Order: sequence, then structure tokens, then C-alpha cells
Amino acid sequence: MNPQRKISKLSRAIKVLHVVGARPNFVKVAPLMREMSKYKQKFEQKLVHTGQHYDEEMSKLFFDDLGLNEPDIYLGVGSGTHAEQTGKIMIEFEKVCLEEKPDLVIVAGDVNSTIACALVAVKLHIPVAHVEAGLRSFDKTMPEEINRLLTDQITDYLFTTCKDANQNLIKEGITRDKIFFVGNTMIDTLLQQAEIAKKSMILENLGLRDNDNLKRYAVVTLHRPSNVDNPTVLEGILTALNELAKEIPVIFPAHPRTIKQIRNFKLQEMINYEENSKAVGVKKASRKIFAIPPLGYLDFLRLMSEASVVLTDSGGIQEETTILGIPCLTLRANTERPITTTAGTNSLVGNDSQEILGRALDVLKNRIQRKKIPKHWDGKAAVRIARVLRKKAKAGF
Repeated sequence: MNPQRKISKLSRAIKVLHVVGARPNFVKVAPLMREMSKYKQKFEQKLVHTGQHYDEEMSKLFFDDLGLNEPDIYLGVGSGTHAEQTGKIMIEFEKVCLEEKPDLVIVAGDVNSTIACALVAVKLHIPVAHVEAGLRSFDKTMPEEINRLLTDQITDYLFTTCKDANQNLIKEGITRDKIFFVGNTMIDTLLQQAEIAKKSMILENLGLRDNDNLKRYAVVTLHRPSNVDNPTVLEGILTALNELAKEIPVIFPAHPRTIKQIRNFKLQEMINYEENSKAVGVKKASRKIFAIPPLGYLDFLRLMSEASVVLTDSGGIQEETTILGIPCLTLRANTERPITTTAGTNSLVGNDSQEILGRALDVLKNRIQRKKIPKHWDGKAAVRIARVLRKKAKAGF
């Protein structure tokens, strides 16, 4: 650590700012805030929502599902180009840091808010902790990869989900004393919420479960620019999914930007889009993709946990399906979470239409078996992080 940034031992509770910018960040931060709240004499916590991705109804639903209080500070930066968004976050977060004078800033994941707030804190000589450090896809065309690389280079405490991440950081010149293999806070949340999610009525609302009878079905999520910004690629993926829909219902909680691109490319006839997931069941969507708006955390967890197969280009879903034992086909050429392919239930299939369909049909015939649960994916990652931070706080960071 830069010696200029070392703070003296504190007799008071240290002030911690947790930064979230998108819904996956909520899932990663919730268990850590819950664990740190057990030590009120040690930590004074505030939650900062940058507003990078913000839908009032969806954000409230996620906060309610995860037991999070409303953000203490909301920056409201909204959308824009990567440069515009990152710049707006930095300008607004600097004001917050100057007013709040935190002793520690905690960022999570790999969104623009992650690098923007880490960079602001570093320049103000405020220690930074990165939850989910060290993940690498080795694909610098992905903006998330740039965010991951840069954030880890300027972070003081790097909390990793797997040993692969540790090795990535060491190869990049990060000293071992900064790296802490703690496990996966997303899995903490999943394990904490799994029983509650069973009470969700999403399967009944969608007509997938009738009393004790459960239909086989697939779940799809799609939002990466490489998949949704090219009309030929997007049409090919939708073609494969419609072929799959002839075998089993395909449920598609669709990102608003993905729906926008489907409409822009005049591909809306390839899906059945229902504005209200509680309005009708999948009978309306027979033999065609059934698209609905994004779901809350508990509804999506229930939907995913009973699926025959999940097809996604998301990162976190690769991890969640590994724990749930659900076959996952990742519609990308690479992943920053390779442990899900070596120890979990995930396979990389790319975005070729025939490959997607062939692999999906194969999974329906020969279900992928989880090899093992990755080490420290046991629901105690937040406990380990809080333990490290208590120790560091006692030493004055």
C-alpha cells in the first residue's frame, strides 16, 4: 500500500462506503453489509448507489428481496457511453468522499461504477477493497475486463472467489499480502435466500407448475453487446432458441436494452413478449420464445433452480447454476469464471446458432453433472471478508 494512504489506528468505528451500480452488485454486497452490521462498534456503513443501472421498480424489488435498506446516497448518473458514465460517477462520487471522509471504500464486480469509484478513492488516499477480484476472461474487447484489470491494480485489499483469481493477480504483479481467498459472496446470498425463493409463485404464474406437476423448461438471459448489438448474431441466437422452444418452453427474462435491440432490428416477431409475467402462462408462447421483463432476485432464483437448462451470457449466472446443479450453456467464447467449467455445470458454446441448439438438445438428453462445489463457496465468504477487515482496521489499515 502507498504509505501516504495508511491511516492511524482508530478508537472509533471506521466509516465504510459500499458502492453498487447494477443489480449484480446488490447481490454481492448484501451479505457483506449484513455480516459487518454485527460489529457496529467496528464499522459505520453507508451504501452508495451510483444509479449506473437504475429502474425504480426493479431496484426496489431487489433491495426488498435481499433485505437491503434503501441506499444512503444515490448519485443518479444514469446511462451514457462508457466515458460519459465513468466520468459522471467520478465527479459525483468525489463529492461524496470529500463530504463523508470514509476510512474505506468497498467496490464489487466489474461494472463502470467499480473502476470509477475505486479510482476516486485512490486519488484521495482512501483505502479500497475489491470484492470479486482477480477474475479474467483475457478478452480486452469486453469493457468489464478493462474494469477488472484496472481496479485490481489500484486496490489495497483484493478478495477473490477462487484460486485461479489469486494466480491471475500474482502474475500481474500484485503482492500476496494484498490477496485474500475468501469465496463468493454471490453464493452467500443464494444460500441465504434459497428457502425463501421456494415461496415464489413465478412457476405457477408462468404455467410451468400445476400442483405437483413441473414442466421441463429452459431459461435464457442475454445482454452482452457481442450478442445483442449485431443483428445477424442476435437473429441466429433467437432462431436457435425458437427451435429449442419446439421441444420445451423457453423463458426469457429480457433486459430492456435487449428488447430495444430486438425491436430496432425488426426481430420482434421471433418472440412472444409479455409485459406482465403474471398475466398469462406459457401456453400463449407455445413453440416460440416467451419473453418477459426482468424478474426480482427471488423469482429468478426460483425459475433458475427448477430449469432443465439455462442459456446465458451473464457471469454470475454461471456461478449460481454451478451451486444449484443446473446445466448452464454460456453463449460466449470465453469466461472470466473458468472454475464453473472445470468444477461446475457450465459449458462455453459461443453464439453460433447450430452449436447452441445442438448443445441444448444434448443437455436435455444427457444432463450435465456437477463435478464438485468450488472451495469456499459455502455461504461464509462475507464472514471471511469481515474478519480480514476487522483485523486490518485494528492495525489502522
